[in-house]
Amino acid sequence: EEGYTPSTIAKKLKRHRSTICREIKRGSTTQKKTNLTTYETYFPETGQAVYEKNRLACGNKSKLLKAEPFLQYVEQKIIEEKWSLDVVVGKAKLSMDRSEMVCTKTLYSYIDQCLLKIRNMDLLLKLHRKPRKNVNRANKRVYGDSISQRPKTIEERNEFGHWEIDTVIGKKSGDQVLLTLAERISRKHLIIPLASKCSQAVDNAIKELKIKFDSLFNCLFKSITADNGSEFSNLNNHGVKTYFAHPYSAWERGTNEHHNGLIRRFIPKGKAIKDLTKSQERIQNWCNNLPREILGYKTPEEVFMYEVQQLILGQTQLGISPQTPVLA
Repeated sequence: EEGYTPSTIAKKLKRHRSTICREIKRGSTTQKKTNLTTYETYFPETGQAVYEKNRLACGNKSKLLKAEPFLQYVEQKIIEEKWSLDVVVGKAKLSMDRSEMVCTKTLYSYIDQCLLKIRNMDLLLKLHRKPRKNVNRANKRVYGDSISQRPKTIEERNEFGHWEIDTVIGKKSGDQVLLTLAERISRKHLIIPLASKCSQAVDNAIKELKIKFDSLFNCLFKSITADNGSEFSNLNNHGVKTYFAHPYSAWERGTNEHHNGLIRRFIPKGKAIKDLTKSQERIQNWCNNLPREILGYKTPEEVFMYEVQQLILGQTQLGISPQTPVLA
């Protein structure tokens, strides 16, 4: 209105001349005078409206149709095999064209919009996690060395062969118990049914592992970290260094606790374990063949077998002839 040129306006507003020209072009409209002649004039409201309309056309377009084979793969893995969305995407990246996939966040969005067969109830871990609080509570009995004495190499997962141990119960009385062990590097998971939750039953299970792994037992089981349950009171008697977590500190055995959560997908609390004949083998195989993000989407079984082969190779180079153990 004051007659300034676009260059002068640009200098006053400290913008590039092209920016001013584009804004004037967006906001300019043709008007008519009373004598029916036309003229061009600028309206900032018109410029804003055109800008907002253009913005609607920006951004990536929906890949819902282009990614149809991938989405069918996702539905199959989630519904039938109980994988998580992140595991499905991570595993698919190893073999599929990324241009025909969508990311994990987009999959969550599709589910919320009901664009897939999957619903939130199918995502077993979609929940809000509360931050952990540090609470000092009264100590319970400690049966051996504290976890605070555990070497740094174990804490940082720099050495293979260090395990965490725990028990999983079904019904509170008159039922069997599952003994669970998780290797800290490979996340290999062992599930052993016990007749009862007592130290004698745990001792018998460890003896069976010694027979099963034979000469490799001491290399595979360098240490075990347990809680202060009375069933683990005799772990030190098996020639394996044992460390005990602080009372009420389940996060100090996070790997094992996570695997127990996976077991609960199949055996909810209160469900009798003794009625599930050999189900622990199926659950164990599922856990050990589930691709993990932390393993670069390899499976625990693949990483564990690689580490075992390295141990066998090392013993062979030392002139030892180890018997190949049963690893299933």
